[in-house]
Amino acid sequence: MEDREYAVLAWLRLARVFQKIDRRSEQLFRKYELNTAQFDVLAHVGASDGRSQQDLADALLVTKGNVSQLLAKLEQRGLIDRTHVRRSNFLSLTAEGRRVFDHVVPQQESQLSKLFSCLPGRDQAELVRLLRTLDHGIDR
Repeated sequence: MEDREYAVLAWLRLARVFQKIDRRSEQLFRKYELNTAQFDVLAHVGASDGRSQQDLADALLVTKGNVSQLLAKLEQRGLIDRTHVRRSNFLSLTAEGRRVFDHVVPQQESQLSKLFSCLPGRDQAELVRLLRTLDHGIDR
């Protein structure tokens, strides 16, 4: 088989695996009335209270406008607080946001662990290494 054929097969397999994991994740997030993007914001802010809105936008690789919309919805739900200091917004979880974070993040981590458990630890480490190499190679 040629490299080109392997590349196409790898791409198809990556897409299929991503879709399966994404569907399972969305099912979990729906229990908390979150979508994937909202979960991502909640997880980032919860892991690093006090980060700036711009840092969050950079970490999520989305525009400042998209982050603003996500934050507005999470703020309306009482999950996130934005504190304006000079020309920046700093983010933190509310008590309710912390409660949701403390429930949904461990469940997602457990779910991912179960989904990947068909691979021994050394194979998971190799998969991470290979995907990192691919990620960096695409950026070049």
